[in-house]
Amino acid sequence: MENLCVTIRRSAVLGILLACPLIVHAQIVLEADGPGATYELINSVLAPGGTAVEHPDASHPAFGRHIAEVWDSVLNQYVFEFSIHVTPDDDRGINTDRQRVEIKTYDSSPDNLKGVVGETITYRWKFKITAGFKPSSSFTHIHQIKPVGGDDGNPLFTLTPRKGSPNKMELIHNNTTKVAIVNLSLFEGEWVECTEIVYVHPADGRYAITVRKIRDGGTLLSYNSTSIMTVRADNDFIRPKWGIYRSLNTPSDLRDETVRFAGFSIQEGTAEVDHSALSVPGTMGLDHNFPNPFNSQTTLTYRIDRTQLVTVSICDVLGRDIATLVNEVKLPGTYPATWYAGGACSGAYLCRMRAGGFADVRKLTLIR
Repeated sequence: MENLCVTIRRSAVLGILLACPLIVHAQIVLEADGPGATYELINSVLAPGGTAVEHPDASHPAFGRHIAEVWDSVLNQYVFEFSIHVTPDDDRGINTDRQRVEIKTYDSSPDNLKGVVGETITYRWKFKITAGFKPSSSFTHIHQIKPVGGDDGNPLFTLTPRKGSPNKMELIHNNTTKVAIVNLSLFEGEWVECTEIVYVHPADGRYAITVRKIRDGGTLLSYNSTSIMTVRADNDFIRPKWGIYRSLNTPSDLRDETVRFAGFSIQEGTAEVDHSALSVPGTMGLDHNFPNPFNSQTTLTYRIDRTQLVTVSICDVLGRDIATLVNEVKLPGTYPATWYAGGACSGAYLCRMRAGGFADVRKLTLIR
């Protein structure tokens, strides 16, 4: 069989064939290459003969196109800059309670850009949000994995900045479950690189994402699951979206924003994902809880780098056990653990994690 890697730009199509038994991969890469004809470039890669760009240009023609190619002095290359304005931008001239400038693959895209049951898809991209980025308290998606066909109204996964105290970056599954939460300030002004792996299955899917700073390689967010719904049973396929899609429920919370993107990559395979690709080597420990202080419940994430028995428990400051959140064998990855405080009194508590010979502790503050 073959490994087919295709990089498309305006000026060239490069095909590289590499021997690789049992698995067929096809990779498409989209890079900015200079100002002008930006929508045409995006369409030629993600939706040849179609339209891959969703924009508010009709409601804001004076601004011009809401995606441009600009020079970035950090990456030392041209990148895509997505712009959105609190007024008068909307959602494609269809909805006025939200606004959107996104790129996507869709039903008219080539088959190798659509994920169907049994396929493994690897998405890679870089992005940078500005310092002081102001997200909505409702939603501000900068990346989505969306289904098409059947029950396709809600996304399967989103990377979502959210207003809070402090603001957060959330990874949300099935539009309901926040499977990873980190402080948004870690991302502000930083170019980051994302690697996302999806094995497509309605019941026994696999999913992993890692977001690292380009400046020093530090990991800002990571999560994986080896048993998760990655497509609904009646969906035809899944597809990615990138850009800015945000609620206008509270426009006073927002400001005009730009987000820069570069290095979009989609690589498709026909074999089930290798579990080793889902591991997060060299990472162990508890992350700080959110919210903190809290008055009813709080969620931490914990990370392990090998399959082992993990316990996560709550105790008071005298070391007396209050609750056990986790006590089971876990595969490598990042997982959430939520403490529902119930009748516990106000005060300081400790969350303890043990995995093999490793131990970690975080302080929690409960306020009634």
